[in-house]
Amino acid sequence: MTELLVDSLSSALSVVLVVAAPVLLIGLAVSILMSILQAMTQVQEQTLSLVPRLLAMMIATLMLMGWMLSEILQFAQGMFSGTT
Repeated sequence: MTELLVDSLSSALSVVLVVAAPVLLIGLAVSILMSILQAMTQVQEQTLSLVPRLLAMMIATLMLMGWMLSEILQFAQGMFSGTT
């Protein structure tokens, strides 16, 4: 019983990491680019970093939503059928 629970939680966490990683990496990349741009121009405004990062992450989420949903559904079907 405990082994099954640990395996299920491990699978769930790996799916969460795989699904969330692209959006988080895009946010990280935009943040780094905006930080470099702010350092070059010496403009230290917080909204100049926040707004592009949010927009990039929202666009990435919308574009990857189909893939994310298929990954989550595949995991859920595996959990309900007992194959995962």
